[in-house]
Amino acid sequence: MALDREDIKKLAVLSRIKIENSSIEEISERLHRVLDLVNQLSEADTSSVEPMAHPLNAVQRARDDKVTEIDLRERFQKLNHHTHDGLYLVPKVIE
Repeated sequence: MALDREDIKKLAVLSRIKIENSSIEEISERLHRVLDLVNQLSEADTSSVEPMAHPLNAVQRARDDKVTEIDLRERFQKLNHHTHDGLYLVPKVIE
């Protein structure tokens, strides 16, 4: 895919990059090399490659979902007399 000067200028505007007229040729050549590389990658035969989510096939063992902490809610709420239905009552801060 060939990029002319106008294409480079449009890309610069879209990407909000200021490009000097003197560097358009160099940028065009660099973009051309990048696009050639992308074309090479898209032509690679990947039909025998299985999709993967992670390069390692490790499996994480899940632990049993058991409660290990003691419920201290009642004890803490007895320390504060400003509670209602298990919630702490606080003064209104925002009108």
